Amino acid sequence: MLNVLRPALSRVLTPIAELLARTPVTPNALTIIGTVGVATGALWLFPIGHLFAGTMVCTFFVLADMLDGVLARLKGTSGAFGAFLDSTLDRIADAAVFAGLTIWLVRTRQDTLALVALFCLVAGALISYAKARAEGLGIPCDVGFAERTERMLLALVPAGLTGLGVPYVLAIGLWVLAVLSVVTFGQRVAAVRRGAASASRPTVHVAPAGSEPPDEPRAERERGEAP
Repeated sequence: MLNVLRPALSRVLTPIAELLARTPVTPNALTIIGTVGVATGALWLFPIGHLFAGTMVCTFFVLADMLDGVLARLKGTSGAFGAFLDSTLDRIADAAVFAGLTIWLVRTRQDTLALVALFCLVAGALISYAKARAEGLGIPCDVGFAERTERMLLALVPAGLTGLGVPYVLAIGLWVLAVLSVVTFGQRVAAVRRGAASASRPTVHVAPAGSEPPDEPRAERERGEAP
């Protein structure tokens, strides 16, 4: 849903990427640094209750990780491995955020909400896998309310506000995310089902009047004409 903001964000990040383009820093290095930063902030600060600080660290490195695509475009080094590495490490960063929140919720005896956070972690992985598997089959699957950007916002913003003392906001954010994740997974399954049905539907070719049937073996034609 928030993919419409990507062009504007890209324009904001471009000047920074232009500076990095003059250095030996590679897009893959940015991808790895961003993932390590998010995972460190989430798994170190969230479990000990520093939710606001953890959110700030994670947000900074999420933005740093988003520079990799802009830098790759400027350096002309976009490629299949870079796309694979970015998508794979995104799953690690996502898992770290929800794992860190789950650990903190368990430590503070919010067991029900900890299960919701764990559900969001698993659902996010399923949503991403559904899209990757569909595109591997050649079926477009770019649909759904809770894509990665929305999932990170619904986790990090409430976590940061909770760290500032705002009550109930984390519970609301996680429950909303859980519901949207189920809806999004259903949307992607439905999209793949429609795409698969469309791909398997036979195409009927209508031959011009008076023309011979194309590509039909002579033996088959003769067999069809036999009494």
